[in-house]
Amino acid sequence: MKSLKLLLLLLVFQMQAQQGGMWIPSLLQGMNEREMKNLGMKMSVEDIYSVNKSSLKDAVPHFNGGCTSEVISPKGLILTNHHCGFDAIQTHSSVKNDYLTNGFWAYKMEDELPNEDLEVTFIVRIEDVTAKVLEGIATLTSEADKQKKIQENIASLSKSLPKESWQENKIRTFYEGNQYMLFVTETFKDVRLVGAPPSAIGKFGSDTDNWVWPRHTGDFSLFRIYADKNNRPAAYSKENVPYVPKHFLPISLDGVAEDDFTLVFGYPGRTSEYLPAVAIEQIVNELNPAKIEVRDKALKVQDGFMRKDNAIKIQYASKYAGIANYWKKWIGETQGLKKSNAIEIKKKQEAAFQDKVVKAGKQAEYGNLLADFEKNYKEIAPYALSRDYFIEVVLRNTELLSVTYKMYQLEQLLNNKGEQAFNDRKTNLINGLGEFYKDFNAAVDEKVFEQLIDLYIKKSPKQFVPESLNNVNIKALTAEVYGQSALVDYKDVRELLTGDSKTVIEKLKNDKAYQLVREMADKFTKEVAPKYDEINLRISSLQRTYMKAQLELNKEARNFPDANSTLRVTYGKVKGYEPKDATIYKPFTYLDGVLEKYIPGDYEFDVPKKLIDLYNAKDYGIYGKNGKMPVCFIGTNHTTGGNSGSPAIDAQGNLIGLNFDRVWEGTMSDIYYDPAICRNVMVDIRYVLFIMDKYAGAKNLIDELKIVHPKQNISTTKIKKLRYKKR
Repeated sequence: MKSLKLLLLLLVFQMQAQQGGMWIPSLLQGMNEREMKNLGMKMSVEDIYSVNKSSLKDAVPHFNGGCTSEVISPKGLILTNHHCGFDAIQTHSSVKNDYLTNGFWAYKMEDELPNEDLEVTFIVRIEDVTAKVLEGIATLTSEADKQKKIQENIASLSKSLPKESWQENKIRTFYEGNQYMLFVTETFKDVRLVGAPPSAIGKFGSDTDNWVWPRHTGDFSLFRIYADKNNRPAAYSKENVPYVPKHFLPISLDGVAEDDFTLVFGYPGRTSEYLPAVAIEQIVNELNPAKIEVRDKALKVQDGFMRKDNAIKIQYASKYAGIANYWKKWIGETQGLKKSNAIEIKKKQEAAFQDKVVKAGKQAEYGNLLADFEKNYKEIAPYALSRDYFIEVVLRNTELLSVTYKMYQLEQLLNNKGEQAFNDRKTNLINGLGEFYKDFNAAVDEKVFEQLIDLYIKKSPKQFVPESLNNVNIKALTAEVYGQSALVDYKDVRELLTGDSKTVIEKLKNDKAYQLVREMADKFTKEVAPKYDEINLRISSLQRTYMKAQLELNKEARNFPDANSTLRVTYGKVKGYEPKDATIYKPFTYLDGVLEKYIPGDYEFDVPKKLIDLYNAKDYGIYGKNGKMPVCFIGTNHTTGGNSGSPAIDAQGNLIGLNFDRVWEGTMSDIYYDPAICRNVMVDIRYVLFIMDKYAGAKNLIDELKIVHPKQNISTTKIKKLRYKKR
């Protein structure tokens, strides 16, 4: 019986060790280390994060503020997702040199392409500075005063805490303001495009397969970091040299098996794991459906144009992917929250929480939290919905309205800060809008506007819609705006912005697009945003107290902080799942599946001839296994946006894959993680190497890598000999 009890306890512990979590890498000792060891990890936590010696953190930079990447060679070669490098690939593409369609490979360093405004950031060290940030807060009663003091402390500490001259101090909040951490960082601004497969590989399945399993996408691209002669960050220069990293990841050819340990290291963007049930109800029933409908209409218009015109396809490829990404995510998130019964589970957890409050005698401190949440979420509802409609219609999905809103901000800047600020911003707009108009197509955007302005008028809360839009003829309004506004053409925009502030504002006020946006923005900035911010500040204060209570009353629980674009570790196992009755998904896909999905000429499922030839010849080199070419696999790692490009690392610290997505049924993991259906999707590193080597012939890049076979104890030198033998 004693042995059986021990076995049951072990099984429970193993299950708990896979229940998600995004952990701060400097704080892994203790529970996290035990869990990772129990799952099969062979490294120490110091191998993952160390200040005194090189560690995994030194090989995992933040990629351009929105994705993750990993250093894979001693010459600063980095790997990230194809969709993370997509803007850079698109920028270098033209109808003549279409790198999106054909791919790009630099077979020597001189051919690597520089990228303006592309950067990667490394973490040097992490420190807890909570006490310093919260100094002087206890005596303040107003929430606004507390936040102001905190921001003042953060600004002061960021300047005064020690760092090197080329480094930066960044302080971030955790646990809803209950903890503050300092990140000392180094940012490299000379990052060059090295390699990218054609979109038929790197984006295979495109939007149809996005967020779903099984996947067959080679979602990767390669860049190189350059530094000055002292190996420090520097602006682009021909004199710069490849960066020498503190650590780079060896690449394992062992492959993965079900239940293998996986560690995903990266910069997850934003999660809300501790929201109350009432907030989730609002997301599921009101906010997500509104945003989904807006983007659905925008996507249908853009897709219709892109399928007919290749130039428009290139223009809109990145924009379309950006809109579609969260459109599909919100659909899956809503379905997942319903399927997993997240709202009811949260309500049960809240009932248990209320019992703990009573038992702990904390009613005065925490007893009204849930009732206050209910009251404030009810009050914020119309403002939140109106805010989402304004953001989705004006700022994100109708390009003419978004650029016109910049002009509205220009007028506000003049009113608030005067002529000099106005002129500085005006100059920046004139110089910066050229790139925007390069990929702007008025014909496409006009049809998007027609669809979205109709939604805005009919679905946004009536009290926040300008009166002039009541009973308006949508087609006539569309024709008038796009037919008469100077803001549809860059040349006319430059003319519009010529002159002193009085002249420019007068011209703007006579512009049809500006008149419309000014009315909409006035309503939003005067009636929606202030009230939303006021109520949201109260909710934020409640959420911070709620988080404090969770940490205080559930000390033994696995309380991980929400994601906030800082470096995190998430660990789990390679694992299949059952999304619905009588359906079982295996954790691996192969090149066979690419050919099964192949539709000649289709922009989502076409397959390059060379890849078909390699498949037919079963010419997989040293990267195949048992006559098959692995492509992707899934695991229980808790990931989100920002983890795109994150390395998937094995038990010994070797690179085995590249994170790029989640399964559709589990996209609600940003709000509620369910280990039964939440899975992250990774491209197998062997497929990446196969494409680089056998498809692209990028021998120069393969030769930079440290490729290992730890299970077979084969040296890198012998692997290279085997590779040449199998070419």
